[in-house]
Amino acid sequence: MASFKSWIDRNLKGDPIIWGIVILLAIISILVVYSATGSLAYKKTGGNTEKYLIDHSMMVFMGLIVMWVAHKIPYKYYGLIGRFLLFVSVPLLLITYAFGSSVNEANRWLVIPGINKAFQPSDIAKLALIATLASLLAKRQKNIDDFKKAFLPMILVIGLVTMLIGFANMSTALLLFATCLLLMFIGRVPAKFILTVILVGGVFLSASVFLGQRGGTFFSRIEKFASDDEIPFQAEQSFIAISTGGLTGKGPGKSEQRNTLPHPYSDFIYAIIIEEYGLVGGTTVLFLYLALLFRGMRIVANSTKPFGGLLSAGLSFALVLQAMVNMAVAVGLGPITGLPLPLLSMGGTSLIFTGFSVGIILSVSRGDHADSIESSGDENKPRKVFQTA
Repeated sequence: MASFKSWIDRNLKGDPIIWGIVILLAIISILVVYSATGSLAYKKTGGNTEKYLIDHSMMVFMGLIVMWVAHKIPYKYYGLIGRFLLFVSVPLLLITYAFGSSVNEANRWLVIPGINKAFQPSDIAKLALIATLASLLAKRQKNIDDFKKAFLPMILVIGLVTMLIGFANMSTALLLFATCLLLMFIGRVPAKFILTVILVGGVFLSASVFLGQRGGTFFSRIEKFASDDEIPFQAEQSFIAISTGGLTGKGPGKSEQRNTLPHPYSDFIYAIIIEEYGLVGGTTVLFLYLALLFRGMRIVANSTKPFGGLLSAGLSFALVLQAMVNMAVAVGLGPITGLPLPLLSMGGTSLIFTGFSVGIILSVSRGDHADSIESSGDENKPRKVFQTA
């Protein structure tokens, strides 16, 4: 037992609560996806449900490996990595818009030649923009009131990236834009500048709605959500699943709506969780995401350097905001978006990028803890709070 604990201490650095949350969500993901893919397996693989269990388990494992590798890299390098990925993601988004694989009338995927695996460049762009914006904010803390030097580069990069993502995926673009606003607020950007971002961002995002591929779908979903006369089929089936779950649910693998609910293993996996595990299971998952946000913000409060705190805040907000939106859609509090539930929904490369994001958060908690001990000479001495020096 002592040797196992020493192995954990040597290899799993950073916030132990975040490690526990992610591992618990990974276990829940494997259980629920295995149950939710029953009808899909029957249609696609002749009833071989083990295929999706194995495939998803492998992707979850790969996501954990990526998270472990990412948390080993000192977070100070992610500013440079973010800028490199930003330069890569912009042309990739343009290529995807013009030549990418079309799913639901939108080009969101690029297929990697040779291995025939697809990925969404928007996942790269999200990470790149958050890391780049955190770096820009950290470096400009002393002249954050300077519009031309400090603010203009931020608004240009935010507008460009969110607009390109919005051409094919407006819900992701809006969430990323909201994350950037929260990050700028934490980074002490003056309110008048944040209002300017909202106005300019509104222009960029409006352009992506009217010029992009999903404008009609975007307005249609909002109209259906606002209408009292019609409930979309997906929402109706989700409500049935939730309403029949009760307090403790029907039990693992006993979902009935998985056979009629579209995408029960991704977009509406939260409805399946409540159907099988009840209000208790749904509340537990909600609590885990809130706990993840809380631990991410504790890292911000304890951060000794602006970049680490801002990076942790941006990635924590991005993950948890997406989770909140997904769960809100499942229970009828928002229009249908098609966003997966991070760390839980079945997915390929999205699990890899999510693991990468959590690994960066762990790297910040690990790095700042080490820096704090080194500078103070005492592990029990209170750390410096987030500062601009």
